[in-house]
Amino acid sequence: MAGRPGDDRAGSTLRGVPAFDRSRHLFGAVTAATTLVLIFVGGLVTSTGSGLSVPDWPLSYGMLMPPMVGGVFYEHSHRIVASLVGALTLALALWTARAEPRPGVRRLAWAALAAVVAQGVLGGLTVIFLLPTAVSVAHACLAQTFFCLVIALAYATSREWRDARAPDVDQTGLRGAALTATLIVYGQLLVGAVMRHIGAGLAIPDFPLASGRVLPPVATTPVLVHFAHRIGALLVLLAVACFLARARRAGDPRFTRLGAALLGLVGFQIALGAATVLTGKAVTPTTLHVATGAAILGGCWLSTLRAFRLRRPAPAALAVPVARPVTQS
Repeated sequence: MAGRPGDDRAGSTLRGVPAFDRSRHLFGAVTAATTLVLIFVGGLVTSTGSGLSVPDWPLSYGMLMPPMVGGVFYEHSHRIVASLVGALTLALALWTARAEPRPGVRRLAWAALAAVVAQGVLGGLTVIFLLPTAVSVAHACLAQTFFCLVIALAYATSREWRDARAPDVDQTGLRGAALTATLIVYGQLLVGAVMRHIGAGLAIPDFPLASGRVLPPVATTPVLVHFAHRIGALLVLLAVACFLARARRAGDPRFTRLGAALLGLVGFQIALGAATVLTGKAVTPTTLHVATGAAILGGCWLSTLRAFRLRRPAPAALAVPVARPVTQS
């Protein structure tokens, strides 16, 4: 039975747009937030050199809960949080399969579940094969991909998605700017993962110059990867600044606020990158650098989803009945 206008418990609206399910949306948001925590804890494992502190998998020294001392604390904590994220994702996928009328969103939930299972397997392989670079980089990149999948799930169940209103201005440029920023940030995180896992974080030991020069004086692989990461930071700054400029031109506060927050995060991220080098890869700035990069990607991805979604007609407008004249017989 249809509910009253504005009733969040009303049935699905026209054309397959479901009623707002607050509980499922909040569950998706919690899963996304927990994933960001997992990325931070994973960064701690790498920053502290604890990746092989537990030599077996899926158990830890043959136990579910080993003594939490030294590097075991970081590695096993990572496994615990990863298990929590896996359980949340499984619950979210089953809930979505049962309650979600949109096939695309159901497929997205199953894709997220497949990604988190694959991520767990990759994590195990990094231990079994003693941190091979290719597997470690794939593990880092799949973490970011999974994070984006869960953000998309949470947004697809949000009130804003359901009540999307087409803005009064053309958003074509805004969509392109948001998508470009997202792709550049993802590429930058890929380069950063390679840099971390080949041990090139201090291949250029000073900042902002490279061994006292604008261009590094040597061209070894670690130096080139490190320098590419620095160039990538400038590209990210430019891309996010362009997105903010587009958002201001569009005059939509939903995008200008997020764009300004992203630009602030990028500035903070660059400062963390500098601190990572100048402190010789101290644990705190290095790990925050990993987590902040993921947060920037998440914000850019959310901006992209919003830019594409908010161009569509309002579902509520589609549900307005059309009055017909009454004819006399």
